[in-house]
Amino acid sequence: MAAHSPSVVNSNDEPGYDLDLFCKTNHYAEDLQKVFVPHGLIMDRTERLARDVMKEMGGHHLVALCVLKGGYKFFADLNRNSDKSIPMTVDFIRLKSYCNDQSTGEIKVIGGDDLSTLTEKNVLIVEDITDTGKTMQTLLSLVKKHKPKMVKAASLLVKRTPRSVRYRPDFVGFEIPDKFVVGYALDYNEYFRDLNHVCVITETRKAKYKA
Repeated sequence: MAAHSPSVVNSNDEPGYDLDLFCKTNHYAEDLQKVFVPHGLIMDRTERLARDVMKEMGGHHLVALCVLKGGYKFFADLNRNSDKSIPMTVDFIRLKSYCNDQSTGEIKVIGGDDLSTLTEKNVLIVEDITDTGKTMQTLLSLVKKHKPKMVKAASLLVKRTPRSVRYRPDFVGFEIPDKFVVGYALDYNEYFRDLNHVCVITETRKAKYKA
């Protein structure tokens, strides 16, 4: 079994960056505490991850399976940086496990095409963030029932949390402390997806966006 790809590790006492150092979306200006991972750093890291994916999974028809909605920006940028000489098709699946900022512990598959098309394919599952790991474990078990040739997972972010089931994706962009982050398609009740940076939301402002 191949070793997991290394990740960029943000320490527990990582302060983040002052919002005034970056271009930001004005209508969220009062709702954010810090920029945690700047957009430019995400772009550079994603380019490297795309190379790692192709090195390990290239040479055979690759199906990239995007977990919506939070994974769509990471998925698009990963695909944009991929080796175009490798045959690649894309598919999408939607899962739901959060209410406000808490995982419900219940995974709902609420979208996606027929997964039987993944049989005998190299499958890369792409998601935005691995929190406890339960969501990805559930999705992996569903995909493996259709007997893909290979299945691996890429996650932009992995949280260090005591709630983790100790699952780790094969390809990881950044390992972060147990903070609730938004931006770069990660949301809080559908808000903040339009931010370019990954940011920490201000606790006192969460009530404004509660479901």
